[in-house]
Amino acid sequence: MNAGEKGAVLVTGGAGYIGSHAVLALGDAGWPVAVVDNLSTGFRFAVPDEVPFYEGDIANSALLEQIFVEQGISAVMHFAGSVVVPDSVADPLAYYDNNTAKSRALIGAAVRAGVPRLIFSSTAAVYGVPEHSTVTEDTPCQPINPYGWSKLMTEQMLADTSAAHGLDVCVLRYFNVAGADPQGRTGQSTAGATHLIKVACEAALGGREHVAVYGSDYDTPDGTGVRDYIHVSDLVAAHVLALEALVEQPGRSLTMNCGYGQGYSVLDVLDAVDRATGGRIERVMQPRRAGDPAALVADPSRIRAALPWMPQYADLDTIVTHALDWERRIAQTDATYPDAAGSA
Repeated sequence: MNAGEKGAVLVTGGAGYIGSHAVLALGDAGWPVAVVDNLSTGFRFAVPDEVPFYEGDIANSALLEQIFVEQGISAVMHFAGSVVVPDSVADPLAYYDNNTAKSRALIGAAVRAGVPRLIFSSTAAVYGVPEHSTVTEDTPCQPINPYGWSKLMTEQMLADTSAAHGLDVCVLRYFNVAGADPQGRTGQSTAGATHLIKVACEAALGGREHVAVYGSDYDTPDGTGVRDYIHVSDLVAAHVLALEALVEQPGRSLTMNCGYGQGYSVLDVLDAVDRATGGRIERVMQPRRAGDPAALVADPSRIRAALPWMPQYADLDTIVTHALDWERRIAQTDATYPDAAGSA
């Protein structure tokens, strides 16, 4: 596919953690990119200066129409949304608004504008607590929190819209995303983040006193929860390949897990951070959290069959090293990027 065939891609939430990596990956692959982000959890510094940036909400249909026309948008990568599971339980209506209702507004605007394809950032939370720890895309979707439901509802809207209007859709269900751009261009900057590797890196560098370990009596090798951790750069590489697949073979829709098929426990992660720093993170054992499965690991067979996806960073120590590098970088550049350590 040559540069002349690559219409512009609108990245919603492109100033956030995963979205900003997608912007870089698209640019590296020669795709023209534009970003819309309301900066509620994203950071303006995370978007390269040369990328057209629109500050606003994806529910603003007039703004979206303006972007579609001005930028000649041929695809949407939709990352904008809220992602903290406990917050979704405490304030479900906010999640159904931000993740579901606003996605409906975005999808509607895309259909009206004749945008032919959309790639959606979904989650393994749609599976809830599955019967088996390794899940395929055919595993029943039974979310146990509003976050998972809000994403599954959007998946259903996309399936119905695809059938009715011919929108080509790719749904990517993420497992545990971690790490940072290997070149140090962007990373997880959100203050108060809940992702384990981010939390562990903050603790290792003195930003937290300890790491809470929720549950040490699971039926796993060391008693702690096991998850499939995927490097954010490998994840966004899958998005670019999915986009190319939709362009090259129009008229189809895809739903795929994004994980490596390898699980690591909470203690495995903390040990990896200790190895990288030569220190020792204090572990504080806590009771299990309601609804946490003992283990949740992707079966990546479908994505490996559908796309020429060759992960470059499928190694826990590499993921941790890149996450630590970014954590050190934002600690050193607060004067340059005053929002980097701000509240999100």
